Amino acid sequence: MNKKEIQVLFEKVRKEEPLVHHITNPVTINDCANATLAIGGSPVMATSVEEVADMVSLANALVINFGTIDALTFEAMVIAGRAANEKGVPVILDPVGVGATAFRNERVAEFLKQVKVSIVRGNATEVYALIGGKSETRGVDAGELTDITTSELAFKAAQKLKAVVVISGAQDVICDGKEQVIVENGDIWLTRITGTGCMTASLIGCFSGVTKNYFHAAIAGISTMSLAGEYAKELLDEADGIGTYRVQLFDTFFKMDGQLWEKGVRLL
Repeated sequence: MNKKEIQVLFEKVRKEEPLVHHITNPVTINDCANATLAIGGSPVMATSVEEVADMVSLANALVINFGTIDALTFEAMVIAGRAANEKGVPVILDPVGVGATAFRNERVAEFLKQVKVSIVRGNATEVYALIGGKSETRGVDAGELTDITTSELAFKAAQKLKAVVVISGAQDVICDGKEQVIVENGDIWLTRITGTGCMTASLIGCFSGVTKNYFHAAIAGISTMSLAGEYAKELLDEADGIGTYRVQLFDTFFKMDGQLWEKGVRLL
């Protein structure tokens, strides 16, 4: 891992304005679009089966989010994913809620059979379920793992999926199957805003749209969210609450650059 090479990605995103095609969920779609814009990328949210292949051929990255998966959306995801593979466009998979229901588990397994993903971002229970593990989960919320550590899971998942794996949590873990990095930044208030995980996938999509080093892109994306969570908290007054925190979070995305990132990021 080369910290300097990650640092320059912030300037590349601002300069190149990568087009990030999302097939995501309506709960957080607006936040994902605005997070993409704030960091310097360009979002597109096309979901129609009639156009997703054409749209992804114009994109620099494709973000697939399973948050509100249904049959028609799934069809669009597979079409877009296969088109992305043909065009060499990186696919970022956010397996939201995987492990909660049989339908969701079956769809993500089918997706992985048909589409090669470059980066997977999820919480520990989602990633564990993705590779066939059994754990308790509450809808889209993370549960507890008792038989494997997050570090072990990241290595195992990256090797099995042949992708960079990002596991978000109190400490974020990023692994490409050979090398692993831990991000120590973050704030508990990030867990009290809907969509911070979804927005993280969007940020990762922006960085993966300007480099072929998807390990570096994943580190940049997840650490931007965690570090922004810290900076946003520092900007609050005593009377401010979660709504103001959310606004400050987006402001921090907008202000984030390589210098600010390098100053505050804590990587192990």
